[in-house]
Amino acid sequence: MKSQIAIAVAALLASPLALQAAPPQFSIELEHLASLDTEVNDGTGAEIVAFDTKSKRAFAINSDDNDLVVIDLADPATPAIITKVSMSAYGAGLNSVATHRGLVAVAVEADPKTDPGKVVFIDALSLDVLGAVVVGALPDMLTFADDGRKVLVANEGEPNSYGQPDSVNPEGSISIIDLGSGVGSAVVNTASFAPFNAHKDMLVAAGVRIFGDGATVAQDLEPEYITYRGRTAWVTLQEANAVAVVDIPSATVQEILPLGLKDHSIPGNGLDPSDRDGDVLIGNWPVFGMYQPDAIASYKVGKETFLVTANEGDSRSEDDFPGFNEEVSVEDDEYVLDPYVFPNADDLKKRPALGRLNVSDKTGDIDGDGDFDRIDVFGARSFSIWNSYGQLIWDSGDQFEQFFADPANGYRSIFNASNSNNNFDNRSDNKGPEPEGVTVGKVGPNVYAFIALERIGGVMAYDISDPAAPVFADYANTRTLATLGGDLGAEGITFVPEEDSPNGIPLVLVGNEVSGTVAIFQVNKTKSKGGKPKKNR
Repeated sequence: MKSQIAIAVAALLASPLALQAAPPQFSIELEHLASLDTEVNDGTGAEIVAFDTKSKRAFAINSDDNDLVVIDLADPATPAIITKVSMSAYGAGLNSVATHRGLVAVAVEADPKTDPGKVVFIDALSLDVLGAVVVGALPDMLTFADDGRKVLVANEGEPNSYGQPDSVNPEGSISIIDLGSGVGSAVVNTASFAPFNAHKDMLVAAGVRIFGDGATVAQDLEPEYITYRGRTAWVTLQEANAVAVVDIPSATVQEILPLGLKDHSIPGNGLDPSDRDGDVLIGNWPVFGMYQPDAIASYKVGKETFLVTANEGDSRSEDDFPGFNEEVSVEDDEYVLDPYVFPNADDLKKRPALGRLNVSDKTGDIDGDGDFDRIDVFGARSFSIWNSYGQLIWDSGDQFEQFFADPANGYRSIFNASNSNNNFDNRSDNKGPEPEGVTVGKVGPNVYAFIALERIGGVMAYDISDPAAPVFADYANTRTLATLGGDLGAEGITFVPEEDSPNGIPLVLVGNEVSGTVAIFQVNKTKSKGGKPKKNR
């Protein structure tokens, strides 16, 4: 049985590919220019922010109040709210916003969320509504493609519950809105997962998580985030731990790529798995991380496309989906570890060890005998680079947690704190710093990834010019450490290149959900630092 388990685990693990490293000639630093309070009370405020090059305005969503917040960004150091545009006539809440040369697209969910949502188009200067189109259920993220003639929409299609009298589970899908003849003549095509319904067993065997009670493949896959290059889009399927490949012109899902598992027992892949160990204890444990990325970005090196993911992790729990729960702790009596694979199971189940760690009880029973042969956790506490075929090129390992653990960097007192408190070690049992958003941009000849961390907050910056050997550049965090304040709950992140920036210097905009603020960072060139995260100013 042990050999069968080892083979099954190995088949699911992604293998990094080797590319030649090229050290950067310079690095960058993130200079905080301003943080704008978008006047949002508790809730989902300023979660996503976009910048329009024509109007020099930023647009942030306020889902709770169903408003689009319009921000004057002509001087990035002194942003100001111009107005708020109500979207209540079009749906129940905003989920995403994107812009292209004076045109704003807003994703609005329906009430109930299981009904088809809408994408509303607005003129960035006049703020007139130019039109709206119907898309799939729960449009969660959208982006303009090509020269602005198409908009790609990830329709998450979440169920309202499982096994209840009123349960509805809509299909996830990708809407491709063709604006070639203008907003007034927009045409919506849908890339569906229904053709994969007959291949559920094959997908599961390959490592795609399809596990919702009574759900077809199309119902269970929930598109989260989109990136594109040319005629191809890559869409994260977070809960499924997979990425879909979509042909844009034909609106067809071509492939579903499983992302495999991260082995936390390997040196460099450690984690702190407990919020009850009284200290920072990053180590190697017999645990496998499901990458489960939220945001995804892409860039090219030569003729090859690479994908960059923020490996947040996500579960389906009773709190969000009545009638279904996959989230348990290792210490739970129902979570039985195979005694042959884990002869030290009693020790692992103790709270200072893995006892408090949140894991899935829907995967990990490899031989189907009712106990768990593999411990699967949500997310990978990292960001990764993949090739366009879903093969892992590089992963940041445990660099994020190691950075915050180092007293020299000034964040150890809030190591793995949440976005709603300053409690030390608070999130170690559940996804750690929780990388949420990612954006990619060029500064000079170099390409950088900027990763937003949802829990501890702030932005990690890496030079990713060589996909196989990224180099840490900087970290900036504008939450306050002494008292809970500042920018909290980093979610969406946007890069503004120097040719589009109002001040001629690249910018990074961060939407902070908990504080309802938009943080503005200027990206300055510095002499090359190089290496892993070691210190912050």
